[in-house]
Amino acid sequence: MVLSSLMRELAAVKFIEKKSRFYAHLYDVDSTDEIDEIVKNHKRLYKKANHHCYALRFISPESKKNEFFKDDSEVGHPGKVLVELLIKNNMNHHMLIVSRVFGGIKLGVGGVSRAFKSAGESVINYHKSKEKG
Repeated sequence: MVLSSLMRELAAVKFIEKKSRFYAHLYDVDSTDEIDEIVKNHKRLYKKANHHCYALRFISPESKKNEFFKDDSEVGHPGKVLVELLIKNNMNHHMLIVSRVFGGIKLGVGGVSRAFKSAGESVINYHKSKEKG
């Protein structure tokens, strides 16, 4: 994946739930302007993905808080679930994106939310474990 020099991927994991594959990536970002480039790269990387849901939380040096999320027409509000994970983990200049490749089994609204949450938690926990070294 080709990213600008400003974007830094911190961690990536693959999570499987009932044959659907969830590819979760965590980025350290310098501004909200990086959303479109990251999403575009994920659409290129995961061409078979039906949805690319994301959340971005960025607190500027002036203490201005920006929180964005997108469900990408997925049920269960996974974007909101992902932004809640960033808040819970005190991630103040990060973007979390999860691309889902449908596996043929419907998960339902609650199942979709739980799967995106699990994928998001997995990538955050993996990043934290790498930091501890």
